[in-house]
Amino acid sequence: MIYKTEAEVALMKEAALLVSKALATVAGFIKPGVTTLQIDKLCETVVKDHGAVPSFFNYRGYPFNICASVNDVVVHGFPNETPIKNGDIVSIDLGVILNGWHGDHAYSFIVGEVAPEILNLVKVTKESLYKGIEKATVNNRIGDISYAIQEHTEFKNGYGVVRELVGHGLGRNLHEDPQVPNYGKRGNGPKMKENLVLAIEPMINLGTHKVYTDDDGWTVKTQDGKVSVHFEHDICVKRNEALILSDFSIIEAAEKLNTNLNSSYY
Repeated sequence: MIYKTEAEVALMKEAALLVSKALATVAGFIKPGVTTLQIDKLCETVVKDHGAVPSFFNYRGYPFNICASVNDVVVHGFPNETPIKNGDIVSIDLGVILNGWHGDHAYSFIVGEVAPEILNLVKVTKESLYKGIEKATVNNRIGDISYAIQEHTEFKNGYGVVRELVGHGLGRNLHEDPQVPNYGKRGNGPKMKENLVLAIEPMINLGTHKVYTDDDGWTVKTQDGKVSVHFEHDICVKRNEALILSDFSIIEAAEKLNTNLNSSYY
């Protein structure tokens, strides 16, 4: 595991906040009729206008700037020209490289009206992210984060916690050790020290936890075709309370102003 200096953490926060700014721009733009390919271009423009580059583009051959995962797509969905419609759940995952450091997080948007059970899935998944972050403190173990997420989503609410995809360390590389599963046992896994930077990202399904990868080799979908939700923050491990490097508040503020989005789970 790679531990950062305070100066490096400050640079990583700048990268993370740029992702947040781009996702806040998406929050003001997204509506029925817009395509995920348009959102891809919008994010590319915001990132490049701030002197950074999208980190997903060409990463292991990935052909887009963002991952746009709609409804039963868990992660790694390709942006396309299909118009977003009322009732869609749209997860946008974006990574950037700014001054040599990565920012990487995701946010799930509710477009228009959805069933109460889906609204609750979004609410609980976002809550679980913060419950995991609460455990990202010095001398805790990765399994403490994992268990906190699984306890809130699966044990308390009966949702499917994806096993095949996990959170991860973050730094000069998009993916660093350790892996951060969204399921596990308290007290298991590597012990965390100060200034370990992690991308914590619960990927939670309304139904089964089982998933499959589409023929494109990237798009991961739920096996039962039910909705999946994805939220992700960049955080830095500290002694008493994790430092959240990314900022959902600016995304949520833009979300509330967009009458095409449903933010009634606040």
